Amino acid sequence: MIKTIVAGFAGGMTLNLIMLLTFRAIGFGWNGVGILLTSSIQSQKLIAVWTTLEPLPLVVANPAPIITGLVLFGIWHAFVYEWLSAAWPKGLLPRALRFAGLQFFMVFLFWEFFTPFNQFGEPLLLVALELLFWAAIAIGEAFVIASIMERGKSGA
Repeated sequence: MIKTIVAGFAGGMTLNLIMLLTFRAIGFGWNGVGILLTSSIQSQKLIAVWTTLEPLPLVVANPAPIITGLVLFGIWHAFVYEWLSAAWPKGLLPRALRFAGLQFFMVFLFWEFFTPFNQFGEPLLLVALELLFWAAIAIGEAFVIASIMERGKSGA
């Protein structure tokens, strides 16, 4: 159980770091001048949600609970990995890619379809950029979790 918690903590920290490097640095920018807020094709509704409509998202106004929550999700993800990976082919690469794909298609693709595209009217081009960010996040977290969970196993 300790190994799973450590893997999840590391995965959650990786999730936070890659989100910082993609959504924050590129997408929203350090000072709100990223492509997701300044693109001429962006939905004004989405821009308002992130910049002017009160209350602002917690990740903007008070990020600590979100950072902590993402680490807790990472721990949960490690337990899901442990539960499912026994049915997958052995080895770090096949297991990490399966886990990344599972997260991407079941969580991130759904999220982008239902919220930015559906609720905020975000254009497909910017949704596609966000999906690239989510793919990087899913792959990074999955490889960190799988690397720790597969350490010491034969065929890893």
